[in-house]
Amino acid sequence: YAFAKQGAKIIISARRETELERVKTQANSENIYVLPLDLVESETFADKTAQAIKAFGKIDMLIHNGGISQRSLVAETGMDVHRKLMEVDYFGYVGLTREILPHFQSRKTGHFVVISSVMGKLGTPMRAAYAAAKHALHGFFDCLRAEVWQDNIQVTVICPGFVQSNVTINALNATGEKFGVVSEENKGGYPADKTAEQILRAISKGKYEVFVGKILGKEHIGMLISRFLPSVMMNIAKKQVPK
Repeated sequence: YAFAKQGAKIIISARRETELERVKTQANSENIYVLPLDLVESETFADKTAQAIKAFGKIDMLIHNGGISQRSLVAETGMDVHRKLMEVDYFGYVGLTREILPHFQSRKTGHFVVISSVMGKLGTPMRAAYAAAKHALHGFFDCLRAEVWQDNIQVTVICPGFVQSNVTINALNATGEKFGVVSEENKGGYPADKTAEQILRAISKGKYEVFVGKILGKEHIGMLISRFLPSVMMNIAKKQVPK
């Protein structure tokens, strides 16, 4: 919605076409093209990329915002859950990036925006598979940024804190089923519209990496402690293990 208000031409993608159409209607913009896409179906990425380019003639920016979260202890989490998280939250991003990169390089311009998480910068209990995928994104896109800057291609990694959303409802539990509960952190999280505004500002400024959410909120402080006092952050994390 934040981009639609700015008059941008937008291609929105997700698995559920009906939900995409709802978003398009609510955004009330004629400059929105609906392109259903599943991040685990990498064999469709080339065709989807071609459709996206054809829709408006070019792509200026790719915003990676798909994914699933996870809530379970390592000892209880099946390997299929770990693989599912990596397939959606990491390999899906890598696959789409590789398809669109030649388009950016041929035009000598482009911008990859990656919606990561605070969990891409630290680790806490019940998040191992999710944190692993997010950490992988940071490594991949840091390397990509160094490789493509001479083609005038930018990479911005966004690290949101707790946001008011359904992310924990749709998170996977140890057996791969939906967690089904909105966490108290998300209930009291940063409003989604204000988060979008912060992301828009970070993109416009060409930031490499930025936290979005409540400044000096619990998760922001956690990022700072993890960076400068990692042993202190680990002691805090140890106390968060469910009894």
